[in-house]
Amino acid sequence: MRVLYHLPLSPFSRKVRLVLAERRLPFELKVERVWERRPEYLAMHAAGTVPVLVEDNGLVIPDSGVICEYLEEAYPDTALLGRTLGESVEIRRLVAWFDGKFASEVTRNLIGEKIMKRLFGRSQPDVGLIRAGYANLRSHLEYIGWLAEQRRWLAGNELSLADFAAAGHLSALDFTGEVDWSISAPARDWYSRMKSRPSFRPLLTDRVAGVDPPAHYPDLDF
Repeated sequence: MRVLYHLPLSPFSRKVRLVLAERRLPFELKVERVWERRPEYLAMHAAGTVPVLVEDNGLVIPDSGVICEYLEEAYPDTALLGRTLGESVEIRRLVAWFDGKFASEVTRNLIGEKIMKRLFGRSQPDVGLIRAGYANLRSHLEYIGWLAEQRRWLAGNELSLADFAAAGHLSALDFTGEVDWSISAPARDWYSRMKSRPSFRPLLTDRVAGVDPPAHYPDLDF
């Protein structure tokens, strides 16, 4: 069986988990504590980051972006990158937005400072970065809400990789209780639809040592 090396609170790992489940591709999860710099893992992926997907035939695919592009080509029955050039451009634009801009302005400032520094045994969280993360999260939620009001899904009429990229980040933040869903009702409604998908259910059962999710985390109606 294919194996996905991941961390439960990695939004990039969560994105790939969602995409694999949406495509109904069976896989085994293995937690990779990247801070341990395990030689066997570094030999497989020199960057030492997660996620990494290993196919049944031994093919190693690193990086969430590369994995998702690979899955689109290898298993084309479920199209998540659009069917026209215009759709593909908009989907990729939003994936880049969430995995680049959102990740640097929100996820790293909140999960990175509050959770990952503790796991890595590094310095104390930077309060200024955490404050900036909350401020940035508000503007991003408003943008997600605007997209959700204009379209059926974030990138258009069809569910796409853009939705899973956004859900990867927001589900990790929601697990740690960082999201004030009252900021944008349309964003909350979109996220509720994402949580209701069968592919999302395994994420709702995640547990992380030392981090207790809020009571609403597994609820579809929150």
